[in-house]
Amino acid sequence: MKLSLQLKLGQQLTMTPQLQQAIRLLQLSTLDLQQEIHQALETNPMLELIEGNDEDDAPADENDKSEFEKLKAELSENNQPTDANGDDNKWEDDIPSDLSVDSNWDDIYPNNYTSSAAPDGEGFDFESRNSAEETLQDHLLWQLNLTPMSEQDEAIAMAIIDAIDANGMLTVDIESIHSSFEPEAEIEEDEVLAVLHRIQQFDPIGVGYRDLGECLLIQLQQLEVPGKEQAIENAKLVIRDYLDLLGNRDYAQLMRKTKLKEAELRDTIAIIESLDPRPGANIAPPSTNYIVPDVIVSKDAESGKWKVELNPETAPKIRINNSYASLVKRADSSDDNNYLRDNLQEARWFIKSLQSRNETLMKVATRIVEHQKGFLEYGEEAMKPLVLHDIAEAVEMHESTISRVTTQKYMHTPRGIFELKYFFSSHVSTSGGGECSSTAIRAIIKKLIAQENARKPLSDSKITQLLEEKGINVARRTIAKYRESLSIPPSNERKRLID
Repeated sequence: MKLSLQLKLGQQLTMTPQLQQAIRLLQLSTLDLQQEIHQALETNPMLELIEGNDEDDAPADENDKSEFEKLKAELSENNQPTDANGDDNKWEDDIPSDLSVDSNWDDIYPNNYTSSAAPDGEGFDFESRNSAEETLQDHLLWQLNLTPMSEQDEAIAMAIIDAIDANGMLTVDIESIHSSFEPEAEIEEDEVLAVLHRIQQFDPIGVGYRDLGECLLIQLQQLEVPGKEQAIENAKLVIRDYLDLLGNRDYAQLMRKTKLKEAELRDTIAIIESLDPRPGANIAPPSTNYIVPDVIVSKDAESGKWKVELNPETAPKIRINNSYASLVKRADSSDDNNYLRDNLQEARWFIKSLQSRNETLMKVATRIVEHQKGFLEYGEEAMKPLVLHDIAEAVEMHESTISRVTTQKYMHTPRGIFELKYFFSSHVSTSGGGECSSTAIRAIIKKLIAQENARKPLSDSKITQLLEEKGINVARRTIAKYRESLSIPPSNERKRLID
């Protein structure tokens, strides 16, 4: 094999760094975009944050004025008196004659620095602080420290508490807990069970349960409702012996075996439904994730048209620092000047990418609102079919760009906050030759089930027939899929006893 050199000419498409940055900013969520902007402010000296009172068209001489000149102008305007040496007494006049021993500097001289992290700022987020949240184990250990126990029982109790999950259920059986102790401790299995029963009386009642029936029975033992004593006893009977029939909603079989009348069974079920099957879940609830909408949609009262605008609070406003930008010299090739020139170019690219992101988001949101006016006016049942290709053609962009701009972006409407992806849905043909969106079909299914007879819930086949009467041709398995996506149980589990 002979080695040789060859020269070939070819063309290929490559993305410039500016385009790569614009695409990356386009697919970022609001939170990620804020972090990206803050990182750019920290690394690029040419970028500065626009404060609330600042304006973009501030004169250059105002920005270049030094702090000394500002202070001097302020002193001359106030015309403060001077002492014999000619020194200004302004600072001495501002100092109080007497200060308390425990006073702070910020209490007397408030800091003028404002930022989103300042406690006095409007944008301060108290939940952003790293505060330790109390877990269920911490709550139980706190009660254990207040409970008089022997050292051996306390060791057993700590082993049991460690085996309790966030819902309050004991994840390890008694035999495993007993076998975890050394034989020299001489701990009987009955002792472990006795300590478990004591922990089950801690707050919340029912914690440390091994199955659902035990959890509900523990709560019923502590439940006191005046005038409902018999219903509570009936509830204990149902949970202890016929919990499977209750879970299957086989009320006829349940009334026959318990010999309860329909009114009595109804009161019994009401007592059981008032219990908490996961008592430990409320001690340490999951943290709330707040959504900041990127686009705000409102209806003009005068013209009746829908108005689309970007949320100004989604990202901090930035601009190029004129003081640093004026230091860049064209003919200078020193390292310092090259550093400033490169950062200035990056700052311009970054600001241009942010503007491009906002423009693209505005175009897409406007087209979505124009297409889904029926949803904004009448609700989910008026949602029209919409795919990414439709918006891509309207704004003359690629579908991948539309996918990026609609992912993790939210729109605030009079009907709530929705992700932009929510407005896209497939279509189903109707008998009249038209199309109906899957979102509208889900809304119709939800409405039909909400209006059904609780004694005889609608089956999936019956819902299919009702939709065919409306001119919507949907298969039964599609109805089942839509119903499951709405977290609606099947008809046999929706059956209830009503008055």
